[in-house]
Amino acid sequence: MPFAQLVIGPPGSGKSTYCDGMHQFMSAIGRKCSVVNLDPANDRTSYPVALDVRDLVTIDEIMETEDLGPNGGALYALEELEHNFEWLEEGLKELGEDYIIFDCPGQVELFTHHSSLRNIFFRLQKLGYRPVVLHLTDSHVLTQPSTYISALLLALRSMLQMDLPHLNVLTKIDNLTNYPNLPFNLDFYTEVHSLSYLLPHLTAEQSSRSISTPAKTTSKETNNKIGGDLEHDGPQSKFAALNQAIIDLVEDYSLVGFETLAVEDKKSMMVLLRAIDRAGGYAFGSVGGVNDTVWQVAMRQDAVTMDARDVQERWLDRREEMDEEERKEWEEEARALEREGPEGEGHVAEKAVGGEKVIGTEKAKGGGGGGVDDEADSEELEKAKAMMQNSGIKIVRKR
Repeated sequence: MPFAQLVIGPPGSGKSTYCDGMHQFMSAIGRKCSVVNLDPANDRTSYPVALDVRDLVTIDEIMETEDLGPNGGALYALEELEHNFEWLEEGLKELGEDYIIFDCPGQVELFTHHSSLRNIFFRLQKLGYRPVVLHLTDSHVLTQPSTYISALLLALRSMLQMDLPHLNVLTKIDNLTNYPNLPFNLDFYTEVHSLSYLLPHLTAEQSSRSISTPAKTTSKETNNKIGGDLEHDGPQSKFAALNQAIIDLVEDYSLVGFETLAVEDKKSMMVLLRAIDRAGGYAFGSVGGVNDTVWQVAMRQDAVTMDARDVQERWLDRREEMDEEERKEWEEEARALEREGPEGEGHVAEKAVGGEKVIGTEKAKGGGGGGVDDEADSEELEKAKAMMQNSGIKIVRKR
């Protein structure tokens, strides 16, 4: 049974970057993976495209022939794909049992109220795929209460519209250090609990728009000018009732929560992939654990997720310090391997990734049986290195 990721999200959320990074990561850990481009406007992909909707229809052709703009053209293109679903079905047959990542267009209408993308996903289910919707959101939305609330509403609407196993992901989490400090810890935003604590900050932001402040005034200084204590002393916003109603709506559904992602960090990618596997049922279908009970699967080490507090410590509170610690660990590993020297039996290059290994072997020269096998193994190792060059995974050769 093939599995699939359906990557959606607004423009700039990092969909194509994620598809490229996840493709490299899966290749590194030994999963056969293919990327399908469903964006008719995406003519410059950084990943190898196994199937491209632009072979069926392009946004330029639609805009010219139908006299539509970019957004209308994208909706029209997805309707064309829905009506010609056989083209997609035939292309997927050639990919066999590959794990498929679908890179979708960024127009939010496609996953909030337009039905074509949803219908395509449901037909994929009928073909036997186990899809998981991945809704990506740039973590920059956390820097303002209004954009965060908007992101919550967008995530909730897409969950209700898609009606499939669904994960919301805050991307570019490693960039949060470039923005002003958040008023709450990261777990407040990822777990989406007690949103009423955000109301004073939302009121302060809305009130500040009518106050002229110098260009270099910080958000903290602006809040002080508005009226002192954010809890109760700030001016009442005319949108207070609407703000409360929106927050009550999100909390009443109790559906929205966020995973985090730093696409260049292997641990972050690993944790997210485990969450996707659990959502799609991949954890129960792996070859190594096919006969395991549900309790055995639940108790595995790879069933543990990274807590939001750990993410905050890594990327917000102690980023520079932990970067330096990682660098020292890598240097120590390299020195330890140099001290070991050749072992005679052969060289083994391996790196554990979430309980799985990427391994390349090479017989020791002069140990007998050299020749073609040695060269083939060496080429295999070099290919593995090339695949993982940009994935954040380091291959270490033991000698």
